[in-house]
Amino acid sequence: MKEQRRKNMTRKVFSRLEMLEGAKSIGAGAATIALVGAAVGIGNVLSSLIHSVARNPSLAKQSFGHAILGFALIEAIALFAPMMAFLISFVFRSHKKS
Repeated sequence: MKEQRRKNMTRKVFSRLEMLEGAKSIGAGAATIALVGAAVGIGNVLSSLIHSVARNPSLAKQSFGHAILGFALIEAIALFAPMMAFLISFVFRSHKKS
């Protein structure tokens, strides 16, 4: 029975272009993992803002300004992750043999 299954199974051979397309998909997925770090960073900034305002309410305006600056810097870095994913997916082309 096992021998009959082995005979019926065919081995699929992937071409070079199929392998490159698969590698591009893996690379694009790996590039978007950075968004998790950005979400954690933004959460840390806002939780620190809440703690600082709770400890010293008179510095709320100054603390809010610093928190917005930190949020903007983290978000700017986070924009590079989807940019790299789009570059990997759509700009870098595999060379096709004609």
